Amino acid sequence: MIARSKKGVLLIVSGPSGAGKSTVISRLSQLRTDLRFSVSATTRAPRPGEIDGQDYYFKTQEEFWEMIKLDAFLEHAEYVGNSYGTPAAPVDRDVAEGYSVILDIEVQGAAQVMEKRPDAVSVFLCPPSMEELERRLRGRGTDSEEKIRDRLMAAHREYAQAHKYRYIIINDDADTAVRELDAILTAERCRSSYILEGENLL
Repeated sequence: MIARSKKGVLLIVSGPSGAGKSTVISRLSQLRTDLRFSVSATTRAPRPGEIDGQDYYFKTQEEFWEMIKLDAFLEHAEYVGNSYGTPAAPVDRDVAEGYSVILDIEVQGAAQVMEKRPDAVSVFLCPPSMEELERRLRGRGTDSEEKIRDRLMAAHREYAQAHKYRYIIINDDADTAVRELDAILTAERCRSSYILEGENLL
């Protein structure tokens, strides 16, 4: 008898700042009860409305380096002048308990996770054009002109890594992007290798 695997899926979502990752992931979490969002640690300052421990674990640079020394991260990287990292223990626990865990991380961190966890499912989310990306960044009204230029330059570097991801979603409509990401997660949980692994038949 073949039964559904009790293990969750580790889902990596990357894309340039302004691609709409937070919106898509938030809407997906409203559709699925088997989904958890990995909370990252960062040295950047909180944005208006962000809550420590819920949106990010906000750390000083000294605290962040101490976590690196303790090997407490699944991945960590620097992005546009700030450090980001994914605490490993909560992710491992949630996946073992049957929850699919989303890692919203940039391409440097994603490469580390893909190397350490070859079974992770990777998705690159991007807007339909660089012009649209710039429009979204300016529309947020949270960044200086210099920061916007930095983010656009970073986006060009990130696009060059998109081919390394298992899936690419073009986010020209948030509702469609959510449906596509939901379909990917459902399909991955139905893969024969995923189910048979739990039966020790591989």
